[in-house]
Amino acid sequence: MRTLRTAAAAALIVTLTACGGATSGAGEDEPSAGAKGTVNLAINPWVGYEANAAVIAYLLEKKMGYTVEKKELKEEIAWQGFETGEVDAIVENWGHPDLKKTYIEDKKVAVEVGPTGNQGVIGWYVPQWMVDKYPDITDWKSLNKYADLFKTSESKGKGQFLAGDPSFVTNDEALVTNLKLNYTVVYSGSEAAIIKAAQQASAQTKPLLFYFYEPQWLFAKEKYVRVKLPEYKEGCDADPKKVACDYPDYVLDKIASKKFADGNSTAYQLVKNFTWTNDDQNLVSDYLTNQGMSAEQAAEKWVNEHESTWKPWIPAGS
Repeated sequence: MRTLRTAAAAALIVTLTACGGATSGAGEDEPSAGAKGTVNLAINPWVGYEANAAVIAYLLEKKMGYTVEKKELKEEIAWQGFETGEVDAIVENWGHPDLKKTYIEDKKVAVEVGPTGNQGVIGWYVPQWMVDKYPDITDWKSLNKYADLFKTSESKGKGQFLAGDPSFVTNDEALVTNLKLNYTVVYSGSEAAIIKAAQQASAQTKPLLFYFYEPQWLFAKEKYVRVKLPEYKEGCDADPKKVACDYPDYVLDKIASKKFADGNSTAYQLVKNFTWTNDDQNLVSDYLTNQGMSAEQAAEKWVNEHESTWKPWIPAGS
């Protein structure tokens, strides 16, 4: 969703090979998903992505006869997989015009496969109880006034801004600097950790200012309010070090390797046809996170109850 500029390209390729496990046929002469072969899905580290992948994998395996290899990879590393042949599809991409330029326009090893149907929002949030108690706290200009409320042992005498996984798309350090906010960005380390902190902030009325995003099942369980940062305008985030505006809204989409797309297998057609709503994703995410279901169990439950949604994704003759 979310990825920063990270390591050098060569290092990323090495990392991908190490993370990807056994190499599939994706890099061989035959398309990896041809003739009921293997489909290699990247799995990025947040539950909404996992929900998309769970349903797609279930349909490919149970309804169409393919084998699915899931490869747990950070975002930028997953894009490297289009070049190495390790990845056939990314099934939830959050923008990344830089990566699209590199792998779609310049290297021509990937293609856009259309929207997922999900609308993505990234922003800064506080628990509802803080808005009730401090009504102006959702205006970024008021944040310094409340910085002392957010001090922690890790925030170096300033207010804490809690970020998530360092690999997520984030302009937060630049925003803190350029808006002259008296805060320190502290990374929780994962989506699970930031959700736990948000839940504790609501249940224990603990002050929390944090990075978060939608679609996300937590918004159906708890109330959090987005802080109004300076309005996003086209190009205001062009220089990562000078960002002083809010995040844009995202139309989330799917990306496939060019080889996978050119093969036009029924597996590729399913990925291309896949589209659902934020509510659909949040439901499957809830199954995965709160109801103790495996990816296959969550997908099976959703598939059994939503045939009218997924049936049109299945290509004729599959």
